[in-house]
Amino acid sequence: MLTDKQQKKEFKKVASADPDSYYPTRKLKAEGFARKQCTNCGMFFWTVVKGRTVCGDPACSGGFDVVSNNPAKVSLTYEGVWNKIVEMLEPRGYKKVDRYPVVARWNPTMTYTIASIAAFQPFVITGEVEPPAKKLVIPQFCLRFGDIDNVGITGSHCTGFVMIGQHAFLSREEWNQEQFFTDIYEFLTVGIGLEKKEITIHEDAWAGGGSFGPCMEFFSRGVELFNQVYTMFEQTPEGDKELRLKVLDMGLGMERIAWFSQAKPNLYEATFPAVLEKIRERTKVEPDFELYRKFSRYSAYLNVDEVDNIEDAWRRVAREMKVDIALLRGRIMPMAAIYSIAEHARALLLAINDGGLPSNTGGGYNLRVILRRALSFIDQHGWDLDLGEIAAWHAEELKTLFPELLRGVDNVKKILAFEKRKFEETKGNVRRILERIVKENQEVTLDRLLELYDSQGIAPELVKREAEAVGRKVDVPDDFYKRVGELHERKEQIHATKRQADIDLAGVPDTEPMYFDDYAKLDAGARVIKVSGKYVVLDKTTAYPTSGGQLHDVGTIGGRRFVDAFKDGGVIVHVMEAQAPFKEGDAVAIKVDKSWRDQLSQHHTATHVVNAAARAVLGSHVNQAGAKKTIEKAHLDITHYDSLSKDEEKAIEQEANRIVEQGIPISAGFLPRSQAEQKYGMSIYQGGAVPGKNLRIVAIGDGLDVEACGGTHLHNTSEIGKIKIIKSSKIQDGIVRIEFTAGPAASVTAKQEGDLLGETARIFGVKSSQVPARGNEVFSKWKKLKKIVGTDKEIPEEILVLSDTAESKGDALAEIAEVFKTQPEHVPKNAEKFLRQYYELVDRARKQLAAKPPAKPAKARQEPRKKP
Repeated sequence: MLTDKQQKKEFKKVASADPDSYYPTRKLKAEGFARKQCTNCGMFFWTVVKGRTVCGDPACSGGFDVVSNNPAKVSLTYEGVWNKIVEMLEPRGYKKVDRYPVVARWNPTMTYTIASIAAFQPFVITGEVEPPAKKLVIPQFCLRFGDIDNVGITGSHCTGFVMIGQHAFLSREEWNQEQFFTDIYEFLTVGIGLEKKEITIHEDAWAGGGSFGPCMEFFSRGVELFNQVYTMFEQTPEGDKELRLKVLDMGLGMERIAWFSQAKPNLYEATFPAVLEKIRERTKVEPDFELYRKFSRYSAYLNVDEVDNIEDAWRRVAREMKVDIALLRGRIMPMAAIYSIAEHARALLLAINDGGLPSNTGGGYNLRVILRRALSFIDQHGWDLDLGEIAAWHAEELKTLFPELLRGVDNVKKILAFEKRKFEETKGNVRRILERIVKENQEVTLDRLLELYDSQGIAPELVKREAEAVGRKVDVPDDFYKRVGELHERKEQIHATKRQADIDLAGVPDTEPMYFDDYAKLDAGARVIKVSGKYVVLDKTTAYPTSGGQLHDVGTIGGRRFVDAFKDGGVIVHVMEAQAPFKEGDAVAIKVDKSWRDQLSQHHTATHVVNAAARAVLGSHVNQAGAKKTIEKAHLDITHYDSLSKDEEKAIEQEANRIVEQGIPISAGFLPRSQAEQKYGMSIYQGGAVPGKNLRIVAIGDGLDVEACGGTHLHNTSEIGKIKIIKSSKIQDGIVRIEFTAGPAASVTAKQEGDLLGETARIFGVKSSQVPARGNEVFSKWKKLKKIVGTDKEIPEEILVLSDTAESKGDALAEIAEVFKTQPEHVPKNAEKFLRQYYELVDRARKQLAAKPPAKPAKARQEPRKKP
């Protein structure tokens, strides 16, 4: 089997040798196009220009030439590009589909949606799931982070962009490659009014995931407008084969078409003009459009991925423009900074709105990189700009295309404000680190810059500015953020574990699970399929195996106790307490322990309730990042940017119990994946990607919480009983864990907390309700005494006695835990420690007062004698 790169190279040779069999040449020839080979790079291309000898790539054709003598007869606004393509393709049988989230929770192969076709990977592409339509068009917002250093400079790069997808998922009999080509070709000639002589079409190939096919790339004036991939074949051990389901993948950059049709100097001016106008008004930066129009022709030469020496590239551009290089960079870089800030703010708006969070781990790392790059530009130029405000301007400009952004922008602004505060904290760290570097005469190398950014989030621009202020030279390469990404990729490692068992399951059929329909179904008759030592496999079972974060059931098989159950593929294995006495073929009765099942079901349903409550209290960015449900307690990991305060914990608990008290019905059942996604949206993937053609959907009420979930769930929220949050903690950047109990376990928690409060009250010698006031008094007076005992400062008498007995009307244990900055279980120990230390200080203070000599009486003031 060949790698994707090898497959593409090999297939391109095959297709180039016989273009009529693989490319839509009939339409090309009918339109007057002739096939040629580029004298510069060797690429085969099609053109109507007889004397043309080079292809459309800017490196061969002389850069971008969009501004002068606009070739497009129809000027389209950014949103107008989408409207025009819908206008042209809907009558041809393409269905208009709403965008998918940019955070690809449904897709196990990627974190972010990186292309329009990615919205339908992997399940639609493989034919496992029906597509929303056989032929469709979609305005898919995408994120890619490979070109961060190019954003703002080349005029054609973004981290966030809309890829309009023209897609088809068809059988061999329905496939019509010539028509697909005609549909998008006529968007150029009719939709934006391009003359044929302005269009150059490259022959290329594509390969990915074992599939491959021919590809056509459309260029004009040096700009790659889009490409159209015809995925028609697959690699197999027996050789290449034609796919049963063929896929059309045309990805068109909305930004590029708007830029091209408007003949703007770069795509930013065409994509978000209203936002740029507001930024310029705020920063007082006057754009030099005449210079930028000249620069736009050569800016493609500054792509850091395609040049060996970026300084040589800048000198080449300056030479071509006949401009001094220092003057050129001085004029271009402030504009590039504004473009970058605007572009990054838009990408962050979409990412955070769709559930992404900036962090130091995973995909959130890239969000923090572009966020801090934008903040560094603002800081570097001293501009009065706020990323949250800019995000709101974008939401307003995009309100017709993506109306959901206006609804979520307040939450986005809150998260961006938090990130800005963290960024400001790092600026103080820069000065301290540089002081140490200067003192130790260290060199600020590229490796050191990368380490400072990766470990502490310190932007290189900050280091450079502070270093130069003390006379130290620091060089920051133009591809710095690309190097950051490469460094982080090397550090990211994924660890996976799988349950191993001493049982051969080869040839064993899948087990029929009987716990999906009703959590209360505990008993069933079954037949023994496989026995090996303590391991038993039945043809069907009511026992839930450990999965999805939920602990396994326990119970009996044939009256003998099983203590564990786990899943291997589609087979459920029961682990007996002792050697299994059964033979294959035996008929047995299986019975699950009721109290065990009930408690696990209460904890699992409570997990969904707490998730909904956290989202209601904290914001729409909250999603499940992990969960665990045992008999004793449960925990839910949520995506959130900060630690939870006690007030937030209390608010989540109150909201969760309000949901419980409402007695909301809970439904659970299977739906085809495509139907579930269309009905409930992609937020059903709370626990991440879920395999399978059909999904089990658990819904609390009419959309309060809807998730794809295979666990055991109650029939009504009222069956949960009380939910009690024990504690919360930030387990990693962007992830907060909430530990809680429900049902009987919550009663145990309440009793334990009562015992903890009672023990603390005994230590303090007060009533339970008076513990917070007394604890606060002990703690505050202890801190004051520490500062004055052993000094010459006066010791007031009131600090040496305890008298506060005010009564709490809230959660006394939570309040005293907050005073001591500890978890509830540690409160008695802390109370004892601080009370002991307080009395030790009181004893020292009294001894100090006793040893102090009495103050001398003041001399009586003598009145002057009166003269007689």
